[in-house]
Amino acid sequence: MTGPFIQCRSLTKRYRKGDAEVTPLESLDLAVARAEFLALMGPSGSGKTTLLNLLAGIDSPSEGELLVGGENLTEFGRSRLTRWRAENVGYIFQLYHLMPVLTAFENVELPLLLQPLSRREREQRVEAVLELVDLGDRMDHRPNELSGGQEQRVAIARALVADPPLLVADEPTGDLDRESATAILDLLQRLSGEYEKTIVMVTHDPRAAGFADRKLYLEKGRLAQEEETGKEAVAS
Repeated sequence: MTGPFIQCRSLTKRYRKGDAEVTPLESLDLAVARAEFLALMGPSGSGKTTLLNLLAGIDSPSEGELLVGGENLTEFGRSRLTRWRAENVGYIFQLYHLMPVLTAFENVELPLLLQPLSRREREQRVEAVLELVDLGDRMDHRPNELSGGQEQRVAIARALVADPPLLVADEPTGDLDRESATAILDLLQRLSGEYEKTIVMVTHDPRAAGFADRKLYLEKGRLAQEEETGKEAVAS
């Protein structure tokens, strides 16, 4: 595929809130390259999460065009968008959203249970991604037996297990100490650089944004500023 992996053209989202019309995102133009690691920054209410949800196929725009991987998501109906999302997007959240009664292995396996895979194929995929996030020795541990950083790595493994080209991360280090956060950001860098995952991360933390290739600042639903980061060193 040539051209950007993500292309937004005059992307707008509106909704009703009581008698008022709210426009969290207005006429946004944006291009994101394949395997780019992009950080979205801006104050609360600036449109960051709205944009993330549109890119992930969780929500649909009111106006404009949104192309991801050469497919125009604005032309999809709800069922097709649901299928596309399952095949193309991995989610990483601030609070992990792990099932407390399941082991790390079982949590990571969940997205594969509806796919036409044999039990052995599922096991191989789960083991591979848990090894990738350095949790091969914690597969049988439940969330309450893991540190916050380890829980987030389980969540990243779950997002990766179906091998989606796009990862969306909503404040993935917001609940972690500095050391654990650095390990997660280093992992995201590796996933972009070595495994060619396109990553869009919402963050309020300038240090976290420094690990990305580029920072995009939103304000009142519009692009306010854009800059290259130079990327943070892992040990910084």
